[in-house]
Amino acid sequence: MLDPEVPDLGQVLEVLGSSLLRPLSVLPERPVPVSGVLIFERRAPLPPVRDAILLAVGVGTAEAQAMELLASAAEAGYACLVVKSFGEPVTELVEAARRSGVVLLAADEAVAWHHLDAMISSALASPVRFAQAGGAPAVGDLFALANAIAGMAGGATVIEDPHRRILAYSTLPGQAIDEGRRQGILGLQVPDGPEYDEQYRALARAARTCRFPAVGGGLPRLGVAVRAGGELLGSIWVVDTEDCLDSAAEQTLADVVDTVSLHLLAARTAVDAVRRRRADLLRRLLADPSGAATVAPQLGLDPNLPVMVAAFAVASRDADDVLAAHAATRLADLVSLHCEAHYGRHGCALIDGTVYALLPSGPSPNAHRDLVADIARRAHGALRVPVQAGIGALVQGLHAIASSRADADLVLRALTDRPGDPEPSQVATIDEVWGSATLSALARILAAHEAPPRRLGPAVRAHDLEHGTIYAPTILAYLDANSDIAAASQRLSVHPNTVRYRLLRAQEIFGFDLSDPDERLVLWLRLRLGDQLGW
Repeated sequence: MLDPEVPDLGQVLEVLGSSLLRPLSVLPERPVPVSGVLIFERRAPLPPVRDAILLAVGVGTAEAQAMELLASAAEAGYACLVVKSFGEPVTELVEAARRSGVVLLAADEAVAWHHLDAMISSALASPVRFAQAGGAPAVGDLFALANAIAGMAGGATVIEDPHRRILAYSTLPGQAIDEGRRQGILGLQVPDGPEYDEQYRALARAARTCRFPAVGGGLPRLGVAVRAGGELLGSIWVVDTEDCLDSAAEQTLADVVDTVSLHLLAARTAVDAVRRRRADLLRRLLADPSGAATVAPQLGLDPNLPVMVAAFAVASRDADDVLAAHAATRLADLVSLHCEAHYGRHGCALIDGTVYALLPSGPSPNAHRDLVADIARRAHGALRVPVQAGIGALVQGLHAIASSRADADLVLRALTDRPGDPEPSQVATIDEVWGSATLSALARILAAHEAPPRRLGPAVRAHDLEHGTIYAPTILAYLDANSDIAAASQRLSVHPNTVRYRLLRAQEIFGFDLSDPDERLVLWLRLRLGDQLGW
């Protein structure tokens, strides 16, 4: 008979649900004890942990290594192997699992391995199994869970995420709440304040249930941090109405924290899946705005709604920087989080290192700019890297979204092309940088074409480099000064006659005519944009 203190695989699968883990091979009729969960490391030997669940991270079901890993797991006494198929065939692996006696499970491909590891670990905790068996709320039903905790602990309960957003609250009659709790529920956000800050810092450091005194004329509370491994997932707070909750209430919170951990992980996984789907829809819309009528309803938008596009990017000088790529992924999460809070879940998408967000028509364009600037500042504070953001023009309907995106991209390019190191957070609209944005667009055109054939800008710069002359800066200073010799000489700190001589010699050497307005314009553009074009 199975030891009641050792979880059974069937119990674990029941707790997690078929959306996260589903059997590929037939489950044995006998109970299958599960002792723990491990992640496979390619370059490390497989530890012999009997009855454990092994996560086959990075191993494709069609690879020869999958067969080798299955055989090694069977030999070491593992209970089951978890794989992600991604559409690859699994028939041979299933047959091999049947022969070896190892249960083969398929994980939801949208769930990150470390999330799955934490969820299985939480499901293996005995309080979770017993709560599930006793008719506890289904995984993901946080409001029912808050009511259950409030009933057991004896006080009004809230469940929060790590950013102090209230995810769920109890509604049992007869349990008092204070004004701080009431305001938090109304805004689904814990009010700011130094007293609250100190309580949250203390809670994050503690490994047990904590008691906190009343803040601002409110009521005292019990609190406990919710974790999965070393990751802080959120917290549970119970109002102590008359300062009478005893050690039994503290133990109740300690007992349910693993259950709440499982619920929070499941809720986050569901939100992540929805967010990925919306990001995919936005990518489709940005790539092909002609499909706006089909995509818009799935994003919860009216296809004729006026919108603008904001583009966010990490200001890295090295496009291949691995750290910058990681920061861009985290930036996408931050932008999604803030945009969802203000505009609803219309979707944010990370495309080639740039995060795009839809900004539906609001009370004023300045409101959009203020929000984007706030997101950029917060992202810089969280990521510790410079963050830039460009805002495109307002367009009348999603079918014209490509125009607003192009504007936002131009703004980002104009910010990137500014000389010097990037500021911690830079934000601009297309109207604010239309001049430099236009030059950036022209630079891309010039880079793709070789007209005029003589490539005057590069030729002048090459001559200066080879012969030690300074014709390029002299011509550019002259053109920047609207053909004013005196002003150009002041910029260069030389005599006006020196400027005249250099200009005459340059025209003789390179064959252009500074009296021709068209040649002046093209020459100025090529010299002005030389750094951007690599000339």
